[in-house]
Amino acid sequence: MSRRSFFFAGGGTGGHIYPAVAVARKIAELEPAARIHFFCSCRAIDSQVLAKTGFEYTKLPAKGLSFRPDRFAGFCASLVRSYRIAKKVISKSEAPVVIGVGGFVAAPVCMAGHKLGVPVKLLNVDMAPGRANRIIARWADEIFVQFEETAQYFGGSWGTISVVGCPLRDGFKDPKVGDVTRELGLDENKRTLLITGASSGSANINEAVCLLLDRLEGFAAGWQIVHLTGVSNYEQVKDMYAGAKISHKVLGYFDDMPDLLAAADLVVGRSGAVSVAEYAAAGVPSICVPYPYHKDRHQYLNAGKLVEAGAAVIVDDTAQARERAEQLWGALAALMADDKRRERMKEGCKKVARLNAAMSIAQRLLEVGRFWIDTGT
Repeated sequence: MSRRSFFFAGGGTGGHIYPAVAVARKIAELEPAARIHFFCSCRAIDSQVLAKTGFEYTKLPAKGLSFRPDRFAGFCASLVRSYRIAKKVISKSEAPVVIGVGGFVAAPVCMAGHKLGVPVKLLNVDMAPGRANRIIARWADEIFVQFEETAQYFGGSWGTISVVGCPLRDGFKDPKVGDVTRELGLDENKRTLLITGASSGSANINEAVCLLLDRLEGFAAGWQIVHLTGVSNYEQVKDMYAGAKISHKVLGYFDDMPDLLAAADLVVGRSGAVSVAEYAAAGVPSICVPYPYHKDRHQYLNAGKLVEAGAAVIVDDTAQARERAEQLWGALAALMADDKRRERMKEGCKKVARLNAAMSIAQRLLEVGRFWIDTGT
């Protein structure tokens, strides 16, 4: 049998990389002989994640689209270079399938796949697709989405829309709460408030929480904090916690989110597509602080699905730090003091959680690869 090849294209954020890795691992589990290769960006987060997987990956010089005169020429040049690199690699493979997973890196790779006449699939986990995914959808014969409502953004003339959920790491099915509790030195008798700005951290969330440390001391008897700051913000936030009387663990980054979220009793964080899927899968009540500067406000839309299920509340990321902190405090104080409400929110998570998306997509991709071989194309 030919050795089937699966090329994942995308990156720039953990939200693009992690779902793709989850699917790739399922493919490798189901068919160990399959070749899996990632095309990613040159941003540090891509290599940081992919280097630990053992999968092959190629960094592409692709840049985000900009119509500014001083940047547009560079964008075009990077697009052409990335397209040529991807086309060369894909053309030398057996029975290739290309899977776009979002971000500016995905477009040139999917374009190359389309030009070569190979199957092109698209994984779109945000409620509203970004610019790159709207372009790629024209070449894709199947689009995997997390939410039913996403279909409206792609129109009826493109590929099949398959509602499968967001692919997540296997750890969400069987989290090891005791392991992460011991690793971080957490108190098993206290509830845990987790603060996270996703893989890169959030300066605005960090700032708001640090402004509330004095007031959080009122919960010190029963609560502790784990604060993921983002690597670039670690030292500043760590200094802000100096002298804080509530037990805390400040980290720049933590990879084992399935276990950490399972250990949390409440999370404050962004509402990227992967984040909301992880909150739901872990069954943790959330205070979502959507990133406010996307034109399509897709993080608000993502968070809205949790709110509908009774699993989350939304706090606006306002421009003024004090105002942002006050709004966050209103939500925090109410939820930290109300065990019964948090329990209802945990039940609400079950309405949204999907734990089999990675396997469903992997099985479908293997079917496509098998057809590609059987038809001799």
